[in-house]
Amino acid sequence: MSKLSEFLAGERPEDVALFLADDYLDEDGTIASHGESVDGGVVLVADGEQGRSIFSAGTGMDAMQFAKGAMGNEGDIAADLAGGVCPASESVDANEADEDDADHAVQFVFAFAEEQNEEVGGLYAEGDVIHAYAHCDCGESFSHKWVTGER
Repeated sequence: MSKLSEFLAGERPEDVALFLADDYLDEDGTIASHGESVDGGVVLVADGEQGRSIFSAGTGMDAMQFAKGAMGNEGDIAADLAGGVCPASESVDANEADEDDADHAVQFVFAFAEEQNEEVGGLYAEGDVIHAYAHCDCGESFSHKWVTGER
């Protein structure tokens, strides 16, 4: 089982996952050589501290500040973290956007898993929860969370 599969199953709560679109990857391919190739880019699963540092170096943003900023704007992030649908887009699938929505491709995603916590209630009582935060070409940032195994 790959690190990404384990992360998406909630088995790596100490790690974070980063998706970078092909056109957003660094030119020397450093991240690509350490991540898992997915449709449209690369996903890297790393220890939380290291992953946040890689995110900051790759995007110029603090990971937790980015997440806080995206949190209030819900969108649809792919279950494999490889893209999503920007809430500012009118297209059904941002990866197959028409010319009017061409500026709505996801550039990067930052995600972490939180273990099931029945005391908190809601989604957290149902199972491990993936928190994902995406940034679109148009400048919009958005979030999506789900219980592992339900998408």
